[in-house]
Amino acid sequence: MDPNKTRRQLENLRAQLAARLTRLDRHLHHRDEPLPADANERAIELEGREILEGLDDGATVELSHIDHALARLDAGTYGRCDACGKPIAPARLEALPWATRCIGCAAAAERPGGR
Repeated sequence: MDPNKTRRQLENLRAQLAARLTRLDRHLHHRDEPLPADANERAIELEGREILEGLDDGATVELSHIDHALARLDAGTYGRCDACGKPIAPARLEALPWATRCIGCAAAAERPGGR
């Protein structure tokens, strides 16, 4: 694992998410026109707003994960499982760059009564 390449990838993801959050915020919070008077149109508008809020929440969580991964890079713990201390498989980090657990420990944590 090349830490510089990993940092660039994480920072690129972070920049993309920050831009997405800015666009979502603009759509959610800077709306000039009132809700439509028609009940059906208003329902559609509110449903769209709920979807945007869900996307905003998801992007915020993902941004937090990326910030944590960058902190782990700085601390020298990136790529090591928080639970067992073994290396996290490169394929897992490629798919989920903010992974903090190896696949075995992640699966164990998801089982009922998992750690």
